[in-house]
This record gives sequence, C-alpha cells and structure tokens, in this order.
Amino acid sequence: MSQSPSAANAMTASDARRDLYGLVKNAEDDGITTLIHKREDRALLAPLDRFPAGRKADAFPSWTLSAAQKEFGTLISRAANGEPQVLRRNSTPVAVLLPADADSIALSPDTVAHPGAAPAGGAVNSQPSPSRERGRRLATLGDAIGEVLSSGPAPRLSFGLAGLDEATGGLHPGRLVLVAAEPQVGGSLIGLAVARHTALVANGRVLYAASGPNSADITRRIIAAEADGDYARLKTGVLTPHEQEVVERLRRAPLLIDDGSDLTAEAIADTAPLADDLALVVVDRLQRARNPRLPLSGENLPEASQVLRELARTLQVPVLAVLDTDDPAIVNLLDADVILTLTTLPGQQVTTVTVAERDLGIIGSTSLRPDLAHARFLDTTPTAPATGTHAPADAVPDLVGTPADRELADAALPFTSGAIKGLPAEATRLLAALRTALAGGQVKDLDELRAPLQAMATAGLHLPDSDVGRRLAAALHAYSTPAPTDSTAQPDAPAARPAAGSGTAPDDAGDDARRDDDDGLVPGDEEDEPEGAVFPALRILKDAVGRSKMHPIPVIRSEEREDGPWPLISEDMAGEPSWVHPDVTSSRVAHIRDNGKRVRRDQLDVPASFGDGVMCLIDRNGSYPSACSAVPLAPNKLLHTGPLDAFDKTQAGIYLIGIPEWNHPDMPHPLGRLIDRPDDEGRVWVTTPHIKQLERLVRDGHLTAPVTIHDSWTGKANESLFKPFYAAAREARTELVQVGGEPYKNYKTRLSIALRLLWPKRPESRSPFWRPDWRMSMVAEASVRHWTVAFKAVQEGHRLIALRNVDAAIFWTPQDTPPGTYRIGTGFGEVKAKFIQRGEFIPEGDD
Repeated sequence: MSQSPSAANAMTASDARRDLYGLVKNAEDDGITTLIHKREDRALLAPLDRFPAGRKADAFPSWTLSAAQKEFGTLISRAANGEPQVLRRNSTPVAVLLPADADSIALSPDTVAHPGAAPAGGAVNSQPSPSRERGRRLATLGDAIGEVLSSGPAPRLSFGLAGLDEATGGLHPGRLVLVAAEPQVGGSLIGLAVARHTALVANGRVLYAASGPNSADITRRIIAAEADGDYARLKTGVLTPHEQEVVERLRRAPLLIDDGSDLTAEAIADTAPLADDLALVVVDRLQRARNPRLPLSGENLPEASQVLRELARTLQVPVLAVLDTDDPAIVNLLDADVILTLTTLPGQQVTTVTVAERDLGIIGSTSLRPDLAHARFLDTTPTAPATGTHAPADAVPDLVGTPADRELADAALPFTSGAIKGLPAEATRLLAALRTALAGGQVKDLDELRAPLQAMATAGLHLPDSDVGRRLAAALHAYSTPAPTDSTAQPDAPAARPAAGSGTAPDDAGDDARRDDDDGLVPGDEEDEPEGAVFPALRILKDAVGRSKMHPIPVIRSEEREDGPWPLISEDMAGEPSWVHPDVTSSRVAHIRDNGKRVRRDQLDVPASFGDGVMCLIDRNGSYPSACSAVPLAPNKLLHTGPLDAFDKTQAGIYLIGIPEWNHPDMPHPLGRLIDRPDDEGRVWVTTPHIKQLERLVRDGHLTAPVTIHDSWTGKANESLFKPFYAAAREARTELVQVGGEPYKNYKTRLSIALRLLWPKRPESRSPFWRPDWRMSMVAEASVRHWTVAFKAVQEGHRLIALRNVDAAIFWTPQDTPPGTYRIGTGFGEVKAKFIQRGEFIPEGDD
C-alpha cells in the first residue's frame, strides 16, 4: 500500500500531463502516489493497489495513456469529483486517478454505477449506498452518455470478411446473429469464417456447436479454407505437405467442437460457461424441417432461439446461429438481434448478404464471392474502370442500373451500413434495398424501387452538414429529376477522382475534393504511382527525403507512438486562421452549383461605414507545396529539451508556449485557431514556423513580450529536406497549369496525397512516412506565410475583412484593385483575385 502523497510529489495538471508516462511508471513499479491539482480540483495518480476494482477495465471509464494525456485536465476534474479514471497501457490497466478529498467519491453518482469505487484515501468501498438498495438502479441519460463516450469503441469480433464487417459493424457481445440461407447458398461458411478468424487470428476461444455437420466436415472445411486445399480431395484423407503444415498449426487453435446428435439449445447454454475466456458461440445449424433426431429443428426453433439469445446476454459474447432457410415466415419467428440473409441469383457470381436489425429492419448489404472449392467466401473485388483509376472497394458492381442509381447507393452506404445513424427507418430500408438490387443484378426490383426513391428524394431528408451528408444530399438531388434510362444501360465512364490542392479547403477544388476519412486518404493511396504518371509525387517526396545527408527517420515505429512527443501533436497545431473582421457579419447561405450539387457558402455583410468598394477574394496557389521550399524540420527523432530560455534557431520541433497578447483588431491572432484550445494554464503546443513568426513579431515591435517556452521536444533543424520535392512540383505545375484538364487535376491529386501521407491516420496504412511533426510543421509554415502577406497588406492601409485556412483572404478594395502585396499569377505563392459585390456569396473552388 502506497503512502499518502506529500507536498514533495504534488504537481500541477499541466506538469503531470507532460510527465504522465513517468508518473504512471512510478506508480506501477514503485507504488508512488502523486497529488495533482488543477485550480480547485485535486486528484491522486495512484497505483492500482489502492483501487483494485480498477483492474477490471470495463467497470470504470478507462483511457490509454495517449488518450489520457490529451484529455488530462478533464480527467483530473472528473476524478476530483468522485469518478475514478483508469489509465491503460494498450488494454492493460496500470494506474488510476482518484479523488484526493476523502468524501468525494462516496458522494459521486458514478460510485453507484461502478460498485467498488474508492472513497476516503482510495480504499475500496464494496458496500452500496443504503438509499440505493431499495430499488433498481436508474441512470440518467447524461450518465449513460458519459459512460458510452468514455469507454471508447464497443468491443467486437470480425467476420474475417471486410465487406461484411463494414455492413454489420462486426459481431458485438450479447447479441444473437442469425444467418438465414437456403441449402447450398453457404450459410455455414459464414459461421466457419467468423470461427476461423476469431480462433486463428484473434486467438479467441470458440465453441462450435454442430447440429448438422459433424466434426470431420468442419475440420476439412477449415483446412481447405486455411490451406487453399481442395475440399473434395480432402475427403479422401490425402493431404499435401503444405496442408500438413497447416494442420499442425491448427492443432493449437482454441476452437472447441460439439457435434452430438442430441444437441439442444439448453445443452449449448450449459456447456458454454464451462469454456474459460469464451469469445464466440457458433451454432450450425438450425433446421427448418422437423427431424426427430435433431432437437434444433422444426417447431423447436423459436424456443431454441430464445435460449441462445439469453445465452448471448448472460455470457456477453456474440452467438451466431445458421438457419437453413431464408423464408421470412420462419425467420420472423426467431428471436435474433441481427439477421444476415444470403441470396444467390442464377447466373450471378456473387452472393448478396442483406443485413437487418430486430428493431430497424434492413440497415445495409454487401456482396461476397463464393469459393466453394475451398469451403469459404471471399470479399468481392470490383473490376477496375477503363480509365485506369480504381473503384472503391465498397462500390456497387456496374452490372445494372444507372450512374444515378449507383451514386445514390454508394453515397448512402455510411448510413445503410449503420456507421452513421439518423435516417428514418423507411429511408434506410429503401436505400439498402437499392444497394441489394444493384449488387444482385435485380432489374425488376430496381424498377419497383425507383418511384418510392424519387418520392423520397423530392421530399428531401434531414442530413448532417458533413462530407458524407453533403454527398448523399447531392445524390438525392440528382435522383429526384433523373433522365429516362433503361435499367440495363451501360455505365458511364467514372469521373476522375476530385483534385485536391494545397490547403484544408484545396486550392482550385471545392467540396467535391473532400474525402470522408480523417486524413483525406483512401486505401491504395500509399502505393507508388505507376510508370508514366503525370506527376509521381510520392516517389519524388520519398526520393527527396532519402537523399538527405542527415539520414532522416521517415517512420516512427508503432510501439513508440504512444510515448514521448507524439501524443502531444494534433491537427490543431496548424494554426490556420478562421477570422472575420469584428464589424463584418458572416452567415452561411445555400447555393446550388451548376452540376446540381447543394452546398453552403459564406456571405459577408459589410457595414456602410467601410465606404464604397467591393470584396476582393485572394486565392493563393499551392500553399502547401510552396511551404515545402523552406520548412524548418527535425529530420531525426525529437528529444525532450524541456523549458528553454530562448528559441534556438539551430533546432526544430514542438514547443509549449504561453499565448501572447495580440492588440490588433484589424488582424487575426498570429496563432490562428490555436488560441481556442489552450491547456489549463493557458498554453499551447506549436511547431517551429509559429515560434519563428512570433520571434519576428517581437523583434518588429508588434508583440510587447518575448515568447516563453515552458517545454519542448526538438532536434537539429533542416529547412531543405522537402526542397527537391518543391522544385519538382513547381516545375510540373508551370507546364501542367497551361495544359489544364485531367492532367492538371491528376497532378493536384497526387500532390495532395503525397503530403497527406506524411501523417496517415489509418493504423493499417502502409505509408512510407509517419511523421506528424513534419506534416504539422509544413501546414503551419503555409499558415504563417498566408498570415504574413495579409498582415503586410493591412500595414500598407488595405482593409482585411476575412482570413481563413492557408489560401483565402478577403479585402475591401476599389473595383479591380487587389492589394499590391500579392503577386497575381498561376505559380506557387502567386494568387488569383476575384471581385465580389455586396450581397453576393463567397465562391469556393469550382463555383
């Protein structure tokens, strides 16, 4: 038992955030407790010995160390108010935040939600409050939301088939999933797929209850699927050397098979709790026709499904049951939470899986490719379009339907798959049915769906103001007035991937250029461009880094990313402005582009006191690649250099600074939106470009106080690491901007992808880079340059009315008179100027 913390090991929340990994190690290894204070809040960072209930991570809010470091101030407040916060290294609890005040945790409503919370001094209180013993425990919606948000993503198992995982969200604990398929369609193969993935990939224990096939059938199917062996030949007992090697590996798999002929649901429910650490139960199968020798058949099925559903809830594991019919009359009698219906049309090489939930109906669908020779399903691989670009892996096949049909189905996928909620149930059902009809080549169903879909599209849906919401809105708008077409019409050539430019809102590209995922990347972007590409940006960037004499480290290893400086780096460090003059009113107005897409645009109301004039929109070309000409980076690892008396020009990295006071109301703060996200002490982490900018402003007298650096992670600086990339991109732009069309669009797309790959967000990405400090330094350099030129214009007497992102500035000027501080042209660093009258909206991209 650790002792009470003394003043010697008390520290502020900001200091504790910085040293969190060390404090946790002290608690874990030496039992040291640290007192942490944030204004009036006081909490203890303590070893788990002081709070044994925290070892059960799902009983209390728990955080990985990297996530805890980002939200540390909030966690201190929660802990101080009686809500223990468990800290994890990956999935293992290693320490806990507890209230420092003796009575806090006993009074917290979270103590009731989590029995065993620590009261005075962190001792475990296993007795519930007497007032709570008289009735059922009730949770407020606020408490429930807090628990859901703090617990992170729900645990789930994979089917081992990416398309099915996307359509269903995976297998969740406590749910009964029914796979409904006619004989010879492959229902049992779905059960085998998830059993194989759980046991062989996730190393989870599986109980496979086989009421139809016997253990020999199951074993041969697993060997065939895992070893690419011929299932029919395996029945002879002859194995190749490779198959024998696979068999030896399979011997150690945690998969238990029960193939007794008298197998009942009750017997499965009795056996399952005896299997330690059970992760999954598969029941193969429930038989529609009554068979006296098979209890899981005929009229016994409804009661059996209730037993299996209760088993899932009791053990909190998914239970998947295979039913040998897709007859809705039978399926609806069974008590399943999720229903996967498999159908295969004559002449089609795919099996369509329709996903429905108990309360919502159809929520999504996907297609699988049967590989019966190897007793398995495979994900479908769409045929590459003739243009040479690759269709998304989840795009519907171009078998039937119009381009408007397919775009609507693809745009709706985030909603019909269940990834995004909010559509009415009937809209979800119609859109999911559209995708199923397209995937299965069901021309008649398509024709029947068009009238209700057009009615829904005309009436409109309330959709989120996000990339996916805007895409679905545009698809619905296009669908509401479709051109007459035949269902079997050949598809149009797919449009080229929208070009992305230099900034968050890419230059020369509007909403069409935005992607749905966090980093704007899609699988395959990390591959080198093919020979003959218009501009092989990724290869050029890799070559530029590889030629450096400083031997850069382009990829920080995965095991190091939750430690050191890396959790401190965020997209906020870009420092991009989003500023409107305090005397100007900004609003968002609806606009329909020439292509029929509905978008929202800014409209600025300029006061009469500004006098006569027009709005001059300045659009910078290639802000990001321009920044690559001289961005200060640390090519090697960042070392913890702590507080600094002064900025060292020979170093680059990240710095924790106080936000300087800015007294120029006619300009945004030089740190842009960074000032909106300070820590508890009013400080922010910035990259080297912003430090250098602030130093210049101090030197020129625009800031009254020098920059104070409270903490830092730095390395030897280099400003030329990306310069060869910049030179190649500038030369290519000079030529391609004259050519225009698809070559220029492809150039901008590859340019944006290469720079985004500096910090890919998908864990499975195979990018040649993972340097968030490089990426954010480059973005910050672009922000600084954008702000600096605007500031020079203001100093020369021009009136700035808006500044945003890294490429857009709006001035109030006489007609056809842009500020002289900008160079008009098409090259990097040069700008385009457009003049907008009072009352008109501010165009973006291709408006």
